[in-house]
Amino acid sequence: MFDFAIKFILLILFFGVMVGIGLYCRRHATDVSGFVLGGRSVGPWLTAFAYGTSYFSAVVFVGYAGQFGWKYGVAATWAGLGNAFLGSLLAWVVLGRRTRVMTQHLDSATMPEFFGKRFESQSLKLCASAIIFIFLIPYTASLYNGLSRLFAMAFSIDYSVCVVVMAVLTAVYVIAGGYMATAINDFIQGIIMLAGIAAVILAVLHSQGGFLAALEKLAQVKGESSVPGVYASFFGPDPVNLLGVVILTSLGTWGLPQMVQKFYAIKSETAISKGTVISTLFALVVAGGCYFLGGFGRLFADRMDVVDGVPAGGYDAVIPAMLSGLPAALIAVVVILVLSASMSTLSSLVLASSSTLTLDFIKGNIIKNMDEKRQVRWMRGLVVVFIAISVVLAIIQYKSSVTFIAQLMGVSWGALAGAFLAPFLYGLYWKRTTTAACWVSFLFSTAVMLANIFVRSSFPALLQSPINAGAFCMIAGLVIVPAVSLVTPAPDRRRLESVFACYERRVTVTVKDSIGEQNQH
Repeated sequence: MFDFAIKFILLILFFGVMVGIGLYCRRHATDVSGFVLGGRSVGPWLTAFAYGTSYFSAVVFVGYAGQFGWKYGVAATWAGLGNAFLGSLLAWVVLGRRTRVMTQHLDSATMPEFFGKRFESQSLKLCASAIIFIFLIPYTASLYNGLSRLFAMAFSIDYSVCVVVMAVLTAVYVIAGGYMATAINDFIQGIIMLAGIAAVILAVLHSQGGFLAALEKLAQVKGESSVPGVYASFFGPDPVNLLGVVILTSLGTWGLPQMVQKFYAIKSETAISKGTVISTLFALVVAGGCYFLGGFGRLFADRMDVVDGVPAGGYDAVIPAMLSGLPAALIAVVVILVLSASMSTLSSLVLASSSTLTLDFIKGNIIKNMDEKRQVRWMRGLVVVFIAISVVLAIIQYKSSVTFIAQLMGVSWGALAGAFLAPFLYGLYWKRTTTAACWVSFLFSTAVMLANIFVRSSFPALLQSPINAGAFCMIAGLVIVPAVSLVTPAPDRRRLESVFACYERRVTVTVKDSIGEQNQH
């Protein structure tokens, strides 16, 4: 009873803080810029943590860490390192400043709006909106995955109740405070994730006699391989497929609208530099820690029913099995950790979905005249709609044998990143990028990933995995966009000079801010 009380009190405290912050941030969410971007005045710590917590959801902690840790052993840690250095560090360096400068110059608050104004194409904007709508909804529904087992283990609470409560509370603080409430809550949730991951790793390794003892035990596990020690090796049993995981989960962030949108809101050059460092360190601890923890999953096979080398409850059963023997207080921390990861990503996704649908689809197309207040009301209403849909889909998936939703989640990351990464990147840097090239990238990746759902068996063996197919689409896009751009008519030069003028604007600064050429005496 005492153990239950500890877990329940911590949970209520967590929810109370989240909702309180949402209500506190209401004054920042009165217009479109405030609701969607926090008035483009968000500092480095909040932006970095908002980026990181949107990146690493419960899907990563429970699903990916369990799945890839089981398949690749400690080599799965490479995925975490890729997330830190490719998905965070390089993303901030390459995209951070240019995204912030050009999106403000074009007055765009969403990725579809950026495409529409950068390439002067209303149809391109509408197509980007449709892709985001189609693939973010199942992504949103999947965030509840993994919670069922953890809540059953900790509270014996029905999954449906857990999903509804989490969704309602997330909706309250997003609707009330918009992006600023989301960013502040992301910061708090990020702190919980950092502390929780560190505590869980130490506890799990301690249960196996420490790191070296655990590694030695893992080296003796053969699993599906006849070679002992493969799960404790540097690159694991399947380095090719592991590389696909690294590419998709790392480079994929460059094309995800809910991730890139974080750069729109950051307030200054200094904030970008600081945010780069903070975001990288956060990813190193959280992502590196998650995959590293999952790498020891096979040591806990005795707590699971393993059939044909796969846990009977699926890979989502691996992490809960590893945690089942922990003290009550630590299990409460884990539950709050997973809730934090889920709610932070959920808030980012529904904010991205509602703002995209309102600003890029409804405004000017369905409703011709929408003032600021009306746009904000629509976005708040759509937050409710999107969260409600995600709850329904999550419960249907859990209580029936429907697997389509789970499959669609598996390809949503690949479809979004494959469609948007190359057009967005080249659109920021290369004047010669054409509208036609964007169309080809959009259609190619969407078609490939949808085909991967319905006719997967006809794909080459290497690309039957949605992970590898998504990675392929992203790499292909980086080739397709310049190739198509070079064989299609060049955009209007005068228009391009106007778009790219934002990078060449001259300002006057004092000597202490910039060291220039001076006469030497």
